Amino acid sequence: MSSLRPFCLTSWLAVPATAVLLLLTPASHAQTPAAQPATPAPAQSPDPAPATPSQTTVAARSPEQRGVTSRAIDKVKEVAKSAADIFSRVPCLPPKGGSKAMGSLPHVASKLVAGQPVVIVAFGSSSTQGFGASSPEFNYPNRLAAQLRRHYPTADISVINAGVGGEDAPEMMKRLQTQVIDRHPDLVIWQVGTNAVLRNLDPADTAKLVEDGISRIQAAGGTDIVLVDPQYSPAVNQRKESAGKMIKLLGNVAELRKVGIFPRFEVMRDWHENQSIPVESFVIADGLHMNDWGYACFAQLLGDDIIRSVGQIKLGVSVPADVRTYRPM
Repeated sequence: MSSLRPFCLTSWLAVPATAVLLLLTPASHAQTPAAQPATPAPAQSPDPAPATPSQTTVAARSPEQRGVTSRAIDKVKEVAKSAADIFSRVPCLPPKGGSKAMGSLPHVASKLVAGQPVVIVAFGSSSTQGFGASSPEFNYPNRLAAQLRRHYPTADISVINAGVGGEDAPEMMKRLQTQVIDRHPDLVIWQVGTNAVLRNLDPADTAKLVEDGISRIQAAGGTDIVLVDPQYSPAVNQRKESAGKMIKLLGNVAELRKVGIFPRFEVMRDWHENQSIPVESFVIADGLHMNDWGYACFAQLLGDDIIRSVGQIKLGVSVPADVRTYRPM
């Protein structure tokens, strides 16, 4: 695949390998389905403190630093080997209620047909950044990039991780121009709403900000948009009423602005209620963030929807932009 350029994942791949070692979370924050479940923490809080996405400058390293780097790389390889069979242990299946097309992704489809580079920006908070994954390789943007590159082996696809822990719509709007619009993406996957629920913010205020953000992205032109709503997890479920309002309002915004939506809450609830997968098999011990399997299955199903939507457009099938996945449950 010599025609493919390296992943453009600014939040993870640009940091020194020494940072990779530090980012490898302890056992309580890197649980996989095969591990013994830990007792969720009694008190929940929003995402970790915000951190500015890393830049690509890497300084020269001393022999001692190179030694640390080598150990970090060995650790990443070890984690990758142990997680290689993640779906053979717990299969990743779509919701039993069936699925519909995500909606129209005409800009992505046209770029793929024309053989032009495709730029995807994953915009969001810590579950986009990848908190809870055992290594950066297993966050959802990296998993999605790998899947799309496997399916479109001759395509030049970049997936930029613009996730910053601790943020929700108010903070995201401050960096929408520089982190999203200025990158001229063909697709923006906007994960939003969880921290607003945890902070008891008015869901209507969040929905209004998201609608304004979508309008700005659409005004710039040439971009498909998919919203991702909050996750199904103990921390979110403790605020059931607020979470329900948030999910409904984000769906209304998607319909109004004619963009796609991936109903993450319903998908994850299906894992537990219909597929009988224990919550601790896809959520880490903090009761909020996904683990390796959760991120992997989320990315797989999201990627399947993107591939399906693009395929329908390439075949000349008309797909309304406001048709959403996995509805009704």
